[in-house]
Amino acid sequence: MLEDKLNDTIAAISTAVGVGGIGIVRLSGPQALAIVDKIFVAKDGKKPSSFKTYTVHYGHIVNRRQKSEDRSQKTENKNLSSALCSPSPESIIDEVILTVMRAPRTYTREDVVEINCHGGVVVLRKALELVLSFGCRLADPGEFTKRAFLNGRIDLAQAEAVIDVIRAKTDTALAIGLEQLKGALSKEIRRMRDELLDVLCVLEANIDFPEEDIDKVNLQELAKRILPVHKTLQNLISSSSKGRIFREGIHTVICGLPNVGKSSLLNALLKKERSIVTPLAGTTRDTIEEVIDIKGIPVRIVDTAGIARPRDLAAKKAVQRSKEHMRLASLVILLFDGARRLSKQDYALIKKLRARKVIAVVNKIDLKQLIDKEKLRKLFPEFLELCAKKSKNINLLEDAIARAVCAPDLNACEPVFVGNLRHILRLKQAEAFIKEALVSLNNKFSAEIIAQGLKDALGQFDIILGKSFSQELLDKIFGDFCVGK
Repeated sequence: MLEDKLNDTIAAISTAVGVGGIGIVRLSGPQALAIVDKIFVAKDGKKPSSFKTYTVHYGHIVNRRQKSEDRSQKTENKNLSSALCSPSPESIIDEVILTVMRAPRTYTREDVVEINCHGGVVVLRKALELVLSFGCRLADPGEFTKRAFLNGRIDLAQAEAVIDVIRAKTDTALAIGLEQLKGALSKEIRRMRDELLDVLCVLEANIDFPEEDIDKVNLQELAKRILPVHKTLQNLISSSSKGRIFREGIHTVICGLPNVGKSSLLNALLKKERSIVTPLAGTTRDTIEEVIDIKGIPVRIVDTAGIARPRDLAAKKAVQRSKEHMRLASLVILLFDGARRLSKQDYALIKKLRARKVIAVVNKIDLKQLIDKEKLRKLFPEFLELCAKKSKNINLLEDAIARAVCAPDLNACEPVFVGNLRHILRLKQAEAFIKEALVSLNNKFSAEIIAQGLKDALGQFDIILGKSFSQELLDKIFGDFCVGK
């Protein structure tokens, strides 16, 4: 079934939904050039099937069926021939640039054609409907990248990196995604895989030909070859928490009593007016969420409604939502009003957050300070003081967030980061199997038992790279992609 679908020619809009300067309809498959022959009229009258690879051509997308559907085939062919150089105005859908890329040096390793239209919703829809009417099938989510994988241009780990590049929220996350797309992780896994295969060959030879004149297996030497692979795996797994932070961001909540300056702080971190700020308590009635780049870390920060006794149903729901975000957050920025004394409500909120990772912040240092900082210091030995309204000391908070989120040794320049949960789980499985093989070696178990542990580890590597996969796995991975990628 999978192979049958690969024989289809697929098409999709590959640019974001909405109005823009350019919109692209992409085709891939064996009939891509034949289909655009029927709808593209080049200025020089040539057919796309005659164009050289990696060339661009000016012309028009035309609907030749518009005035010829009721005519005989002979008359239609005559009209189509004359339309090559001068399409009728009413048949023109758009003035376009056509890009032709011939297999195998394309994204999918198939013939690929991209129609660069004007970026209007109606134009793109009409162009897509036209190519579909001539035999294309609408691409499934991620099907272009899936074909790149199935046709051997990239492995499965690289294919998954495509979505990391698309979804990157910071320059650092983008750089990590691009490294994975180039094959940084895949190269490391292949290196470990090759080493285990060599060890396995020695073991298998001993198993298959025990009576032959083969050197006795030196268990100590085999252990020396396996240990570096085990160490590399442990390092990859230990880096996975950092990788997930760069890949997915960190869920951070700004919380505090009403009117302590939560919305002003969000605006200061964003460096733009995102939240409405007024002197009245309770202005924020719902959570506001944004992603901020702090030291290369994508911080998903949420401004919540003030935690106080609700006055009405809307306020009650707002407080409930705030508490839910506080419960789910990996980091809480607890804000205090420096111009007010600590209240029972402050202490109650502190108590609720006792088990959470909290950055305590005293706001409004531009006003007369009434808060008892000595009492606060007993609760939070290190707290920050700033003025959100005037963006004073915001850099100190950014530093504190980076320190709280990541270990001090965080280094985005590490050669390989593992942030994909599927990869992490498989690497952990592989590490466990190799550990079992090392235990078997140390206990001088049979070569069969040692070999089985290595085979199981190799199986996990193969699943990461896509040497072994199921249709269900592919559907799950590529189902998260957009249709045009």
